Amino acid sequence: MASLVMAAEKFRDLSQAIDVPLLDATVAAFYGTGSKEERVAADRILQDLQNNPDMWLQVVHILQNTKNLNTKFFALQVLEGVIKYRWNALPVEQRDGMKNYISEVIVQLSSNEASFRMERLYVNKLNVTLVQILKHEWPARWRSFIPDLVAAAKTSETICENCMVILKLLSEEVFDFSRGEMTQQKIKELKQSLNSEFQLIHELCLYVLSASQRTELIRATLSTLHAFLSWIPLGYIFESPLLETLLKFFPMPSYRNLTLQCLTEVAALNFGDFYNIQYVKMYNFFMVQLQAILPLTTNIPEAYANGSSEEQAFIQNLALFFTSFYKVCVGGCLGIIDAFISLQSHIQVLESTQENITALLMGLEYLINICYVDDTEVFKVCLDYWNSLVLELFEARHNLDNPAVAVNMMGLQMPLLHGMVDGLGSQIVQRRQLYATPMSKLRMLMICRMAKPEEVLIVEDENGNIVRETMKDNDVLVQYKIMRETLIYLSHLDHEDTEKQMLKKLSKQLSGEDWNWNNLNTLCWAIGSISGSMMEEQENRFLVMVIRDLLNLCEITKGKDNKAVIASNIMYVVGQYPRFLRAHWKFLKTVVNKLFEFMHETHPGVQDMACDTFLKIVQKCKRKFVIVQVGESEPFVSELLAGLPTTVADLEPHQIHTFYESVGHMIQAESDPQKRDEYLQRLMDLPNQKWAEIIGQARQSVDFLKDQDVIRTVLNILQTNTSVASSLGTYFLSQISLIFLDMLNVYRMYSELISSSIAEGGPYASKTSYVKLLRSVKRETLKLIETFLDKAEDQTQIGKQFVPPMMDPVLGDYARNLPDARESEVLSLFATIINKYVALSYRQCHWWKVTVRISICEIANAHAFILDQMDRVRVAFVADLHLYKAAMIEDVPRIFEAVFQCTLEEDAMLSSNFAFRNAILYILALLHKISPTLDIWPEKMITKNFEDYPEHRLKFFSLLRAIATHCFPALIRLSSEQLKLVMDSIIWAFRHTERNIAETGLNLLLEMLKNFQASEFCNQFYRSYFLTIEQEIFAVLTDTFHKPGFKLHVLVLQHLFCLVESGALTEPLWDAATISYSYPNNAMFVREYTIKLLGTSFPNMTASEVTQFVNGLFESRNDLSAFKNHIRDFLVQSKEFSAQDNKDLYAEEAAAQRERERQRMLSIPGLIAPNEIQDEMLDS
Repeated sequence: MASLVMAAEKFRDLSQAIDVPLLDATVAAFYGTGSKEERVAADRILQDLQNNPDMWLQVVHILQNTKNLNTKFFALQVLEGVIKYRWNALPVEQRDGMKNYISEVIVQLSSNEASFRMERLYVNKLNVTLVQILKHEWPARWRSFIPDLVAAAKTSETICENCMVILKLLSEEVFDFSRGEMTQQKIKELKQSLNSEFQLIHELCLYVLSASQRTELIRATLSTLHAFLSWIPLGYIFESPLLETLLKFFPMPSYRNLTLQCLTEVAALNFGDFYNIQYVKMYNFFMVQLQAILPLTTNIPEAYANGSSEEQAFIQNLALFFTSFYKVCVGGCLGIIDAFISLQSHIQVLESTQENITALLMGLEYLINICYVDDTEVFKVCLDYWNSLVLELFEARHNLDNPAVAVNMMGLQMPLLHGMVDGLGSQIVQRRQLYATPMSKLRMLMICRMAKPEEVLIVEDENGNIVRETMKDNDVLVQYKIMRETLIYLSHLDHEDTEKQMLKKLSKQLSGEDWNWNNLNTLCWAIGSISGSMMEEQENRFLVMVIRDLLNLCEITKGKDNKAVIASNIMYVVGQYPRFLRAHWKFLKTVVNKLFEFMHETHPGVQDMACDTFLKIVQKCKRKFVIVQVGESEPFVSELLAGLPTTVADLEPHQIHTFYESVGHMIQAESDPQKRDEYLQRLMDLPNQKWAEIIGQARQSVDFLKDQDVIRTVLNILQTNTSVASSLGTYFLSQISLIFLDMLNVYRMYSELISSSIAEGGPYASKTSYVKLLRSVKRETLKLIETFLDKAEDQTQIGKQFVPPMMDPVLGDYARNLPDARESEVLSLFATIINKYVALSYRQCHWWKVTVRISICEIANAHAFILDQMDRVRVAFVADLHLYKAAMIEDVPRIFEAVFQCTLEEDAMLSSNFAFRNAILYILALLHKISPTLDIWPEKMITKNFEDYPEHRLKFFSLLRAIATHCFPALIRLSSEQLKLVMDSIIWAFRHTERNIAETGLNLLLEMLKNFQASEFCNQFYRSYFLTIEQEIFAVLTDTFHKPGFKLHVLVLQHLFCLVESGALTEPLWDAATISYSYPNNAMFVREYTIKLLGTSFPNMTASEVTQFVNGLFESRNDLSAFKNHIRDFLVQSKEFSAQDNKDLYAEEAAAQRERERQRMLSIPGLIAPNEIQDEMLDS
């Protein structure tokens, strides 16, 4: 430890050569096995050295004098930091000296076989450093690099091997990792330079492959070629001996995988039909060689399972080769024009002659066999190709059946001629016949390997037991989605073959010939996945046979595990075919009754899946359950309610909630209000009886409510009500009215218990099981109210009935409570109230705002005047006045008089609905800490750090956004101090590293900016906040923690720059007291201010670079795409986002692509499952 103290002191002065042995000791302490204190101290010393701007001057001295590899790596890490951030700012002599030194060390170490092998890790690190220098120096300041490198490679085989490594690194940096690392102009420049100088590299590679016998050098050359083949000029591939040379190496085991990777890169190229002859020749020669290496009769799954890692890699690479060669490399879906007129894929070239067709079918056979390999990654590669092939075949047929679509895809202004359609049609039919056999085998493959859908909850564990799934596997869900899509295309191509194969496989399950859990599972998952793809008549016939056989299988199979597997599959299949169930009442009733049987089966997962399936079926067939069917004496819902206690007897509470939600959907479908209320009363009879019993006992002794079993019962009752409210919506009114006031009293009592427990026991009391249970009841109460208010449709009347009574028990309670006892759901509830009810209230009262303009003083003394108004206005005023008086508490009148009186006097919209208006005032009072007794402003809870009270954060800012959106006239009249609190909160929100909170803050900011721009206070607001907002947005834009908000950052900046250039701001943004210079306009001031701001923040950038960027912002402000790309280039140039995952900078484009894909899927029957389509599903 003493040596580390000495090192820390000695390393402070870097004016002299650094003590290398002492640095070695410090590095050794960091990587060593000493005490934690030693490692922490060593880490601090190394961090300080790395941050010292003069440390890089010691790099050469360190590399020359140390033998410690870790010390060398540390020195190179320091150098890389300088290269990345400060290279262009260094003097020319220092740049040249460093690049020459690195080059000399690399040549020195790689010229000798022994040193090259011994120092391989060090040489590799030097290579990476050299490439980082090249990204700055080449080609402008190091034009001779490629010729120098090639010349050096010819002097020694070991130097040549290392040169190949450098070339590979360079290619990867330019073509693979350049996005987000370099500006678009720099990428273009490097690509052009590599292309123009590739002849020297090409000659070197061919020379090595033809003349060298050294295995390591040949492998390095093949690896480098693999990196180059995707972008080099095509003549170097097809008009040289390169392909023949590669095929010569393919049979050799040492080079087979590398050669196959190179051939795969060539196979993936797609550029028209210019080199079709060469492709066909390559493919046929390759297939001849492949049959000698891996005969078609080989059991590939078995060979893979027993093979070495190299042999397994060969199978993986073979799958990549075939899929790359066959795949059509064009964006989007293929139409007729793509498939037959313009761009042909390599697979279509092979369809031209019988000889080529034989080789093609052989390759597809290999690929199908490879798909049975027990390796998920191999299967994913193949699956991706199969999906694209069947999509191509389907689209060609689909577009032929819809000539207008084909014409549109071709961009023609005239209809297709009849003969042209016939010609294309015959080619499509021939192609379908050609692929009929492979597609039939592919159907069987999809059926045998179908992934598990999300709805299936019963799985087989590693011990072979059937258990309930505890965690979703996202990879499996993604795989299921692709397989389902593929199988739907296959079904459209040949419905009969699809049905035949599935029924044949199911018959083998019944006979026992093919019976096992996995086979039945994959078959039923496949059957469920093609729902909606067949014509209704065919689907009905098919499903009758499937369900009949599955029910028979359930009857004849013994064993609880076996029955559980069959039950889960029955439930999954029937849940996927709501169209069939709606059309066949008896089948629907039989299925639902079978689900009720499964609800008594206690095997893990069966009851959950039965309840989930019941909910799914009811959502799509709800009308069928409330009408009297033929042969029935009453609706099914009535029959169900009669036997409700028996049906739910064996269910867990969460399963009962799902069941009640399902029945709520049924009742919601009843159009007769009287019957609907009767059904609801019968449904809620059990929980209401228990609720009445508990409330009755509580009236005799309030301590009864403190018992934990009673609390759990109350919680369960509330959860049941919430479930029904979520499905019934407005029609839940009679039930919630029955329990609402008692529920608020329980809420108030439990809140007091929580506060007293925390006050007595301190913060840790909130973690006790008793307090957690009490808080669960409070949360569920809030959730129930929010669910009902959110779903209800008669918003004005319901809002008047339920909002005022909540003001003190809920919002007042939130203000009075200790921070640890506050429920975040309160914020969410009032955000819902404002979003739905206040906005609607303002719209509804707009019709009379001109007629009635009345001050608060007049309201207090003008009952007679109100009674004289038209009847509608009179009723509204009287009702609102009573609600207003009931809701007012001690602090609100003072808040109202002090802050908001002018708002209400001048704007009838704000004074139109006192209940809602009072809620807004009360919330604003709490948020802005206007009253000293209401201490809930967020700095007390959520602005101390980014971790405490996580559940309050997003909900708080959602509430603030609701207020700003719907109550802007109130915000605009806040005092400057109160408005500053609001703006500080918004800035704090978008600084947050939690994505949802940051996005809510940014969206709120955009709305505020637009609202203030359109208001009379535009100049006043922007003079106060323009520069602050710009500075804060640039701060989050240029750090690496807020990249997901890139789109919104750009929109805010665009708004600011467009506003300042528009001339809408007529007052100066600068402070004349501190800035003596008078700018001609705000645009000029903002331009200079932004240049200074960024110049100070990024000292590694030159003044001209910063000025060019800021000028570009003003020039591109009206073109969002150009504005966005300009900022992306700046982020790369500033080096803040180098070596990071920058996909979030392109998230907007990715989202647009996903939406286009969804629209395409909606146009194909079955591609989006019937259960996922949000429609009315008319089933009357």
